[in-house]
Amino acid sequence: MVKINDNFLKLPGNYLFSEIAKKVSVFEKSHKESRLIRLGIGDVTLPIVPAVIEAVHKAADEMGRKEGFHGYAPDLGYEFLRNVIAEKDYKARSCQINADEIFISDGAKSDSGNIQEIFSIENKIAVCDPVYPVYVDTNVMAGRAGIYQKETERWSDVIYLPCREDNHFIPELPKEAPDLIYLCFPNNPTGSAITKNELQIWVNYANKTGAVIIYDAAYEAYITEEDIPHSIYECEGAQTCAIELRSFSKNAGFTGMRLGYTVIPKELVRGGVALHSLWARRHGTKYNGAPYIIQRAGEAVYTEKGEEQIKKQIAYYMRNANVILEGLKNIGFKVSGGVNAPYIWLKTPDQMTSWQFFDFLLEKANVVGTPGSGFGPGGEGYFRLTGFGTYENTVEAIERIKRSF
Repeated sequence: MVKINDNFLKLPGNYLFSEIAKKVSVFEKSHKESRLIRLGIGDVTLPIVPAVIEAVHKAADEMGRKEGFHGYAPDLGYEFLRNVIAEKDYKARSCQINADEIFISDGAKSDSGNIQEIFSIENKIAVCDPVYPVYVDTNVMAGRAGIYQKETERWSDVIYLPCREDNHFIPELPKEAPDLIYLCFPNNPTGSAITKNELQIWVNYANKTGAVIIYDAAYEAYITEEDIPHSIYECEGAQTCAIELRSFSKNAGFTGMRLGYTVIPKELVRGGVALHSLWARRHGTKYNGAPYIIQRAGEAVYTEKGEEQIKKQIAYYMRNANVILEGLKNIGFKVSGGVNAPYIWLKTPDQMTSWQFFDFLLEKANVVGTPGSGFGPGGEGYFRLTGFGTYENTVEAIERIKRSF
């Protein structure tokens, strides 16, 4: 008799953003006259920049000619993209990462969920709390998280790293030693950023204990402060303890095109095995590669025109983030983020729960955000807004929120 993977049944409720979509859909059906402003899901709103679109058109034309046609991509991705990533994202920052240590994929979300497959289910994971839910949910699906404890909203076999206002939403080293440590900076959802000295402490800890850091740097393009590292490999010793995940979705607006990459240095060895070889085996077996056209689009991101145009888009979103940050401060909200990330993390008013504030904003201001509790128990009493909307909608959203209080 067929048996299912009953670990999936352990997951409480729906995926966070699916639950939000359901609530919004119900509201819209009963309030057809309302115009909602969505500042919840971190999806971009500006179109793909011209330099990238030109590359897409050129690559599409190539695919229509016999001499320019490309079939399955190489396992690691095309060299033209991996080479420019190695040069621009790493060697330019004095990080000694080579092109053959970079694996091209369809985005950081899938990689952040799949990377756990190369590790034993006996390994114990540590996550920030609050945290991007994919890290925890995929480990639950694999059978690594233990039992869900409804009263605490925690998993029995997960080590939680509290990110609170009093520690500036930067986690402290755990008392119990984990095997896998998920870190995301600039952080989703809190918008906090870690300094190089603070990150070096984690690198030293991982090398000392034998842990592996899975470092999600999807928002590095939004960093504005000098002492904030763009890559964990800026820290000494990171190549022997860290895997880095990157995305084109947020820096170049590829949410609808799907492109990302994972870096696993060949020096990273656990149990006498190079993790690079395990991921290469998994990648080659389960993934046929991002399309040639999309990889050419990724290459165009690093051209002079591409970089210039994308910087303007990032500045646009960060302007929105500043509008939200300063606007909420002026109303009297306790807020953080919005400086090195497009996310603003706010304390809910009047002791409202995260979902109560979601409903309040939806009903009173017709503004959609993301309840902090959806990111873990440490997010209860908080709420996330994003700078990824249009400038006009962002300004109007803040005005609507002001009128609601």
